[in-house]
Amino acid sequence: MIETGGLQEGERLPAERDLMQRYGVSRAAVREAIVSLANRGLIETRLGHRPIVRKPDYEIAVDKVGNLVGHLMVDRKGVWNLFETRIFMEVGLARWAAKHARRDDLEELRAALDGNREAIGNSVLFDETDAAFHAVLYQIPGNPIYPAIHKAYVEWLTQHWRSMKRGAGIDQMNYAGHEAILEAILARDPDNAEEAMRRHLVAAWEFVRSTFPSDN
Repeated sequence: MIETGGLQEGERLPAERDLMQRYGVSRAAVREAIVSLANRGLIETRLGHRPIVRKPDYEIAVDKVGNLVGHLMVDRKGVWNLFETRIFMEVGLARWAAKHARRDDLEELRAALDGNREAIGNSVLFDETDAAFHAVLYQIPGNPIYPAIHKAYVEWLTQHWRSMKRGAGIDQMNYAGHEAILEAILARDPDNAEEAMRRHLVAAWEFVRSTFPSDN
């Protein structure tokens, strides 16, 4: 019904009794199917209301994968496997930005960096502006999958950011990393942009690793 276009985005599913009669199944089977559709991101459920059809998007798809990824991040090795994919992604994004970023992209990066500088010393705000700076890099290529991936990285790694040692000195170091990345992008130097991002994220990993009780 959903896949064939019989129900459009925003429309409500028929009542349970109607679905039971249409497909000749029990109420339990209908409810199981509704749970399955919700888990796949095809419908939105609210207590006391009939489910609403949703159009799947990249953010929903990545979010569903994220529910599984969370179970793989129980130790340092699991988190490193995830963080390594982030390094792989972001060095490429920095390189791409150095080659292809437009004037308005560069202005967004400058604004994000300014916000990051102003947040030094306020750990909560600094984390938000840190994520905002990286988010711009994910947006620049114009591929809607990339921002969805960045959102997932932030959600997956937040608990480790919050567990790290904090202070203006650490904020200043991270800000300097962002500044070096932007300088290389503004200079249209893809090699230096890539290397600046790699240095920044490798240093960030050392702080993430410190959130584990041991390095074994």
